[in-house]
Amino acid sequence: MTTRNMANSGTWRFSAEACELRGARTAVGQFAASHGVQDVDAVRLAVSEAVTNVILHAYRDDDRPGECLVSAWRDPEDGLVVWVCDDGQGMRPRPDSPGVGAGLPLIASVVQSLQVERRPTGGTRIMMSFAAG
Repeated sequence: MTTRNMANSGTWRFSAEACELRGARTAVGQFAASHGVQDVDAVRLAVSEAVTNVILHAYRDDDRPGECLVSAWRDPEDGLVVWVCDDGQGMRPRPDSPGVGAGLPLIASVVQSLQVERRPTGGTRIMMSFAAG
């Protein structure tokens, strides 16, 4: 795991609701722009898709929306690294999905690297990296 310089990192917490999506995309996009990311639109798109997955899937059986945690940091070797995390149900097949299933493939098409994993405490973590100068 990479040690992070706190001056080069940001963390945001959002309610897993559609009204929060724009704030997540904007916050991480501004952070990316200020840290030399080459394609800020790619960061915004990937974060939008990842947060949308949390909104649509992570807490679908809960009475109230859960939380979405987004962290970003500038790594000298890996460029910009972004994590989108939730404490929801984890990734499971969903035949009644309201989406078309294009979110993760779309994310994969705009990032340098992508990892999706189950969190030890429950939920999912999506780890993405982007080129930065």
